[in-house]
Amino acid sequence: MTDEEGAVAGPSEAITADDDALYVLTAALMTPAQFPSVLGDDYPAACAALSLEPYAEGYGLILGQDGQGARWTVVVDDVSLVAVAIAAWDCGMEYDLSPDDRSVVCALPGWPLAVGVAAPGVAAPHDPLPDPEAEGTDPVPLAPPDTQAWGPAQRRMGADDIAHQWAEWREQIDDETAFADPGSVDSAGDETDDAVVADGNGAAGSGTRPPVGDGVGPEPQAGAGGARSDGGAGSNGPTAFESPAKGAPAGAHPGVRRVLEEARAYVDTPPPPGRVRSSFATGDARMLRADGPGWSLVARTDDIAFILLDEEPGEVLAVGRGKELPGLLKALDALAVRPT
Repeated sequence: MTDEEGAVAGPSEAITADDDALYVLTAALMTPAQFPSVLGDDYPAACAALSLEPYAEGYGLILGQDGQGARWTVVVDDVSLVAVAIAAWDCGMEYDLSPDDRSVVCALPGWPLAVGVAAPGVAAPHDPLPDPEAEGTDPVPLAPPDTQAWGPAQRRMGADDIAHQWAEWREQIDDETAFADPGSVDSAGDETDDAVVADGNGAAGSGTRPPVGDGVGPEPQAGAGGARSDGGAGSNGPTAFESPAKGAPAGAHPGVRRVLEEARAYVDTPPPPGRVRSSFATGDARMLRADGPGWSLVARTDDIAFILLDEEPGEVLAVGRGKELPGLLKALDALAVRPT
């Protein structure tokens, strides 16, 4: 689970308005450094998906059910309170997330993320009934993306999966095999970064490739504090993949150069907040997430990078260190927003 997403707590009655309680199931942060990637390539885009102003201070998203079982997403401006609740739940501790009514910004029907638990004693999760007084102007209920399709949301969620389980993904790549020809020259005569496509079995090469996991985030894991929700319906993740194929061919994918050039352009022209994010990794390294039109990049500053593309459903492109990648990752990390 990435640090922009929340964990699921045991259902608790936390928010009341007009004698109608909301049973809290999970929460997520919505800040420039931490926001559900499924909502957009950057923080302003994610806010726009929820019709919110992209305030620098950010928001907290609280997902729950009302007394009739309807799904609601309550947006609050008390970011610190939501962050504390998420941290407690991640540690398996109980925490009663009860924001003050004055901190509530709005309540949106539906859930933008998939949640694997439900409140006991109420109807199964469902979209709220339309308000007859709204005369058809009710907002369309939020809903998580279709896990059977491939598009920008699934691409970003696939990148989340790689960031969540970097070690498992990394061990699928045999450097000697995948990056056997560093600094090769492409058809235009330009020196390229090493790149190889990793298929659903973790093998380098070409052919038909299933989606990354099932195109969403990792399976929520049960724990002392409840199941964890990562903004998706769950997947088997890379732990189900086989070892990389020996002797698999390596070569630069045509989309890699485009992605690296667009990422490099961010250094000269900083992108919108949240387009490049940096989070903690082991040692002195940082975990980088960068997104752009049709692509997502995941990398450790001391290692290789993985790229996902809208035009390549389910494919993962592994980019070797080469001559250019280390400097690019260092420059991206310098401009990236970080959790506070």
